[in-house]
Amino acid sequence: MELLLLEALGAGGLLVLIVWWTMFSGRKGGEIVADTTEEFKEKEPPAHL
Repeated sequence: MELLLLEALGAGGLLVLIVWWTMFSGRKGGEIVADTTEEFKEKEPPAHL
């Protein structure tokens, strides 16, 4: 029973590590800032045919 608990904790820890690695690895400046300039705000969306 202890082995099953140990295996579950190891899998959960590995999952947390993978999620952390994919979210925060390689972003030196933090989150990417969205481009919210006035040029892009005033554009109309493309018309669908």
